[in-house]
Amino acid sequence: MTGSQNQQGSHRGIRRIALVGLGLVGASFAAALRAAQSDIEVFGVDVDAHTRTSAQERGWTNGAAAPDDPAFERFVRDECDLVVLAVPVGVVEDYFKLLAAWDYRGIVTDTASTKAGIARSAAALLPYPQNYVPGHPMAGSEVNGIDGARADLFQGAHWILCPDAATPAEHFPRLHELVTSLGARVIALPREDHDQAVAVVSHVPHIMASSLVQLACRHADDQQALMRLAAGGFKDSTRIAAGSPELWCGIAFDNADALAAGLCEMQGIIASFEDALAAGDRPRMTALLAESAEARRALPAAWVPSTEKLLEVRIPMEDRTGVVAEVTTIASSVGCNIQSIEIDHITADSAVLSLVLTDEGDVGQLSSQLINAGFSVSFSPLSAKEHTHVA
Repeated sequence: MTGSQNQQGSHRGIRRIALVGLGLVGASFAAALRAAQSDIEVFGVDVDAHTRTSAQERGWTNGAAAPDDPAFERFVRDECDLVVLAVPVGVVEDYFKLLAAWDYRGIVTDTASTKAGIARSAAALLPYPQNYVPGHPMAGSEVNGIDGARADLFQGAHWILCPDAATPAEHFPRLHELVTSLGARVIALPREDHDQAVAVVSHVPHIMASSLVQLACRHADDQQALMRLAAGGFKDSTRIAAGSPELWCGIAFDNADALAAGLCEMQGIIASFEDALAAGDRPRMTALLAESAEARRALPAAWVPSTEKLLEVRIPMEDRTGVVAEVTTIASSVGCNIQSIEIDHITADSAVLSLVLTDEGDVGQLSSQLINAGFSVSFSPLSAKEHTHVA
């Protein structure tokens, strides 16, 4: 039985995972998974022997091997449900070639910070490219490698998934269930929009934090007290600058176009503040600061959705590829958080997509956009107790 056939069996969950890369994100994934679902079998793959041994000793993996170890191939061929590539963008292509050679038919996802190049490689190299669902957990630490790994790394963090029109309908619910079990919240995003979006909220901020640290360092020799002052809010706001230089250099060049565009736009914003100062324009300076302050206050608070205010959305649909990606992307675009997602098959060609939403986002916009997209929609309140039967 192949991996894909196994996924279509009586158990809808993912039970056997090949985890490639046991660095910070990969090892944290394994640790979180072990804490949440100890019955899932995780086979770790890493080039470093010490890292493989450490992951097994901590009980995070059931087994481990080097990439060229035949044990890796055996695990993938032997009904593996999911392959997670938690490796740098530059080596993802090598693993796609291995999976192609082994005729792997299960789900493939990744944790890389950029998607354009990987998506092109998947389309070119994988024999079943529709089974690749790009992923990106928006979580990290200034402590690199397996030593920085922890089971709660993804608690409350956003985890981007990028299904598209070719993605089989069942893949997104399976990955959604797995990711949310780690404490993360899923955002569905078109893969062609991913790199530009993360450039704005992650990659440009990292370069800005690094620039602020460089600014402080240039003046540290002249003002010995400066670094002591920097130990306060400055240190907190520039924490991300302590990340791996090699990793972030790779991310910068992998997403060069979007990052360069964001930095150019940032230069223009800073120039606006500089121009207001040069002109002695206090109203303009106040307006710029007020605009930022208002936008910052409008950002959502920490994710604490009410478990007593759930809403079930039922959407009759044709059982076709792409429909789940379309609906979940609309939900994410209006800020609605999907607590769980199910597909109830009615006939061979029809089904009902059932979403359970937390008390976040604009439900009115969700309804309008779904209707405009041609869907019929019904909403009903759902208590937390009822949800245990739905999920």
